[in-house]
Amino acid sequence: MTRPQTAPARTWTPAQKFAALFGTVYLLVAVAGFAVTGFSDFTGMHSHKLLIFAVNPLHNVIHLVLALVWLAAAPRARAARAADLVLGAVLGLVTVLGFFGGMGMLGMSGLADPDNFLHLITATLALYFGSMAVAPSVDAR
Repeated sequence: MTRPQTAPARTWTPAQKFAALFGTVYLLVAVAGFAVTGFSDFTGMHSHKLLIFAVNPLHNVIHLVLALVWLAAAPRARAARAADLVLGAVLGLVTVLGFFGGMGMLGMSGLADPDNFLHLITATLALYFGSMAVAPSVDAR
C-alpha cells in the first residue's frame, strides 16, 4: 500500500517571518492606538500616550498601513524581502526626521521622543531581514 505523495511544506524565510511578526505587532498597535485616541483631532500636535509612545489618529493610520503591507507581503519570500527593505528605509527616514523634530504631525516631540528609538530599532531590523538574512538556498518565490 502506497501513501499519496504530498508536496513538501515550504518553510518561511527570515524575511517572511519578520514581516508576519511585525505586521501583527503593528496591527495590534494601530488598534490599541485608535482605542486610546479615537478619530478626532486627526493630526493634533498634542498626543495621547500608548504606554510611553505618542500616538494620534494619523500615527495610528500609518501603523495600520505598515501592518497591512507587511502582512500582505509575508506569504511570498520576494515580496517580504521587498516590504522589509522599503518599510525599513521609510522608518529610517522617519527616525531621522523625528530626531530633528520634523514629525510633530504624528505627535512626536523631537530628539528624546521614545518613538524615535523604537522606529530606529524597527528600521534596523527590517533592513537586516530584508537584505542580510537571506539563505542562499531559498528559491525566489
